[in-house]
Amino acid sequence: MDATDVRAAAEQCARFLDAAVNADWSAPIPDMEWSVAQAVAHAAEGPLWYAVDLSAGEVEVTTMDLRVKPDSPPTQLVATLVAAARVVASVIEASPPSRRGFHPWGQADPSGYAAMACDELLIHTDDAGRGLGLTFAPDPALCARVLACLFPEAPVDVAPWDGLRWANGRIALPGRPRQQQWRWFCAPREE
Repeated sequence: MDATDVRAAAEQCARFLDAAVNADWSAPIPDMEWSVAQAVAHAAEGPLWYAVDLSAGEVEVTTMDLRVKPDSPPTQLVATLVAAARVVASVIEASPPSRRGFHPWGQADPSGYAAMACDELLIHTDDAGRGLGLTFAPDPALCARVLACLFPEAPVDVAPWDGLRWANGRIALPGRPRQQQWRWFCAPREE
């Protein structure tokens, strides 16, 4: 995965969210403790942290707080989400493939950070959509790439978007209960 994927995910999310900026973003998200605005703010924070983590290398950065204000107007939250995606995409493009950055679940390379950024954007946009009573349907090919990179043991006999939501603990699948605990495999795998 690469910066192009991150930008594509951000564009899809922004189109979806822009169409709902006049809705009530204080609405709660079913099965979560967040409002729509909190989910979108979180979706923007993830890529910003990933840009810092990949830039900092293998050492965890613990000296700063990074927060997107969820009480901002929806149009500004969407703009922040897009800007955050552009920042991490630029860092990914500028990083050699051998670069590693700290993440609690593994020392991710630029491709791993691209996949994590896409996952954050897609999953939390879907969370926001659920809070608004809307259905988000991102590009299946993009979902398949994220799924293959971060969740290598996820089912492949379902639609990629369903598989990605299942892997992130958002839905149950036929014969597979909703996951209560999940994790990414963001570090490069040995070939």
